[in-house]
Amino acid sequence: MIRTQIATRCLLLILCCFPPITAHAQRIQTEFNIHLITEGLQFPWGMAFMPDGNVLVTEKIGQLRIITPDGRISAPISGTPAVYVHQQGGLLDVALDPEFQSNRLIYLSYAEPDGAKAGTAVAKAELKDGALHNLQVIFRQLPKTGGGVHFGSRLVFAPDGNLFITLGDRGNHSEEAQLLDNYFGKIIRIRPNGSAPPDNPFIDHPTAKPEIWSYGHRSVQGAAIHPVTGALWIHEHGPKGGDEINIPQPGKNYGWPKASYGSHYDLTPIKDEHAEQGFEEPIYHWTPSIAPSGMVFYRGKQFPGWRGNLFVGALVGRQVVRLSIDDNKVLGEEKLLMNTLRFRDIAQGPDSALYLLTDEENGKLLKLLPK
Repeated sequence: MIRTQIATRCLLLILCCFPPITAHAQRIQTEFNIHLITEGLQFPWGMAFMPDGNVLVTEKIGQLRIITPDGRISAPISGTPAVYVHQQGGLLDVALDPEFQSNRLIYLSYAEPDGAKAGTAVAKAELKDGALHNLQVIFRQLPKTGGGVHFGSRLVFAPDGNLFITLGDRGNHSEEAQLLDNYFGKIIRIRPNGSAPPDNPFIDHPTAKPEIWSYGHRSVQGAAIHPVTGALWIHEHGPKGGDEINIPQPGKNYGWPKASYGSHYDLTPIKDEHAEQGFEEPIYHWTPSIAPSGMVFYRGKQFPGWRGNLFVGALVGRQVVRLSIDDNKVLGEEKLLMNTLRFRDIAQGPDSALYLLTDEENGKLLKLLPK
């Protein structure tokens, strides 16, 4: 216990003693401190702030917790679904219903087990008195497959009230991400009850899944709604390099596995030409890979110089990436907190601070504030 406390103090000392961070693209100087809100979480994956200032946090091992602003962690909330805990699988993202204050509905994405197989599922339930009630599965990625990778799983509500679900290809390098008769490597758009909106791009296609919004994705672990345009932005893991940021348009094909700016792990090359093959080009990409996870557009008052910037957590390089944006273009990149921790998710809190979840057995919730 004493060793843990000393290690945490040392970590915070290292983080808080970072030199001033300069936002080169905007020619301003922004200094910040990192505050430890709490620790001891079991591989936290997603978070959602509630109107009372508390935050819901998922733990990949299958538990959902409530954390107060002063760092108190609740007992696990009862009534969560059974999950497939293996490699990247487990209890993953959490999102609040747009009418949460009145209906208390939350949405969970998770790896749903079926014997030795699994697939991404999304369920909704009423959060009341420390428990989930009336749990209802509203989406299932079928067919379920073996393996514990590429579940995707970010949940984002659009301004029109529809729910976007990001899915991975489940580690399948075949052409299934290119086909419309399955849910591998797709962005899904559904109503809160699970039905497909009538204006989805493939609603009248004879063999396509009606919930599909876009396809040709690999493993999408970040999603956010642009605060001005209302458009969905995502990032996805490439193989050996080629992590991408895309703004998925209805019915468009983003190329995987036929196009990527990375190569396969066995170094087999992949064509990097997207447009030449009829695919959509990413608006930004990273090679080598940063393994992005979680993303948020900052729109708060704590860091006025960062307003409108896109923040991305990263597992490789143990860093946070700040991207300055103009319209649909990335103008510049700044790497923050390099070589510190694996950052699994990032969000803006009701106090306009930036909050970070770390990907570890002793997971931490951290808060970024101006110095």
